Amino acid sequence: MKEREVRMFYREYHDSNEMPHADKKLIEEAVLAASGAYAPYSHFMVGAAILFDDGTVVRGANVENAAFPSGSCAEKTAISYAVSNYPGKRPVAIAVAALSGGILTREPVPPCGNCRQMLIEEEQRQGHPIKVILTGKEKTIVIDSVESLMPLRFTKSNLL
Repeated sequence: MKEREVRMFYREYHDSNEMPHADKKLIEEAVLAASGAYAPYSHFMVGAAILFDDGTVVRGANVENAAFPSGSCAEKTAISYAVSNYPGKRPVAIAVAALSGGILTREPVPPCGNCRQMLIEEEQRQGHPIKVILTGKEKTIVIDSVESLMPLRFTKSNLL
């Protein structure tokens, strides 16, 4: 038997003035995306913004559906749009923001497992880390790679 330890390192900001300008701008894009979410059932509006290496930004928002769970998360919407419409561009970061009652949530909201898996697959496909920025009113968490969000992830190598 072997025992193993999994560790995760991230940066936590309590003052946006400490953050790099590009990260702050991406957060603004994620908040803007959240404000356009379709969430008539939960009223929990989530937005995601993906930054490509050339500076292009694409956004996605959660889209709920009465035939639950037919909706789509913001991260999944953004990554699907990015892959479909910008196949030659490389994502370098994703920011996620959530609004409840039209106000940014107190704590950052991390992606669900399904979205983490989609983001991990994109990170692996691109062959480089994708930074994850999760923001709330009280703090912002910055993680250098999607891989850190799901250390025991399902990968292509699991199938071999």
